[in-house]
Amino acid sequence: MELEQIKKQITEYAKGLGASLVGFAPVFRWKEGTEVAPEYHPDAIWSEVKIVIVLGVPVLLPILETTPSINYVEQYDTCNVMLDQIAYRLAVYLNDLGYPSIFLPRDGYGNIEILIDKPVAAFSHVYAGKYAGLGTIGYNNTLLNEQYGPRVRYVSVFTGLSLPGDELIGKELCNGCKVCQKLCPSQAFTTRDNQVVAAMDKVACARYHADLKNENRYPCGICIKVCHVGKDRQLYKSTNIKLYLEEKEAIQKNPNDPRYQGWVHCRTHGSKGDRKF
Repeated sequence: MELEQIKKQITEYAKGLGASLVGFAPVFRWKEGTEVAPEYHPDAIWSEVKIVIVLGVPVLLPILETTPSINYVEQYDTCNVMLDQIAYRLAVYLNDLGYPSIFLPRDGYGNIEILIDKPVAAFSHVYAGKYAGLGTIGYNNTLLNEQYGPRVRYVSVFTGLSLPGDELIGKELCNGCKVCQKLCPSQAFTTRDNQVVAAMDKVACARYHADLKNENRYPCGICIKVCHVGKDRQLYKSTNIKLYLEEKEAIQKNPNDPRYQGWVHCRTHGSKGDRKF
């Protein structure tokens, strides 16, 4: 069977399991750049890997817009469980075909307290997605995809099967608007000279998440909520970024502001406290 046919077969199988996005990243792409330290390259984790297959499922924008809320918690957890199951089943499928394969879970930490002390995962699905042609890295350190912007969760399958990689996206999808920086609750982003991607205070981000976790409304998700990139905005008729910029002040002034009624409703149910924004 030709290599492109094998890729098509794998893609169809993964999408049949529930993946919306599937991309193929050859290991040599990690070596060509300086973005990822060598100890975090896939072949430093498992020496047999030739291709990283990156799988993504979307985060549905109207639920994300209610963040911080129990509704977003449940969506986030559902995405994570689904991704791990898809990746595990794809790895087993490839093994059954005679191609040694494993999967790297979508998250790489035990709890928020650990993340505060050790704010780096063993493997970055974000850069794997970039090297698999699924998007570019935005100011907020997330992978921006043309269809869903940063509103995607990812997982990776390592396989010993040699396949051609998918074409990389040549243009930057981030336009540097910095709305994510302005609205970040932990003020975690700092602009770096001549770079699209911001420096990120991961500890500050993790500490804020620890507070949300105690309220049963983790994670935050503001930086992916407010990003303008993604065709999903047209689908949900949610293209007015000004609505986010005015949100906090408007709700403080009038918690019953009809523009935010559904969001406030979700935030004030199912979690500790009475957080409205």
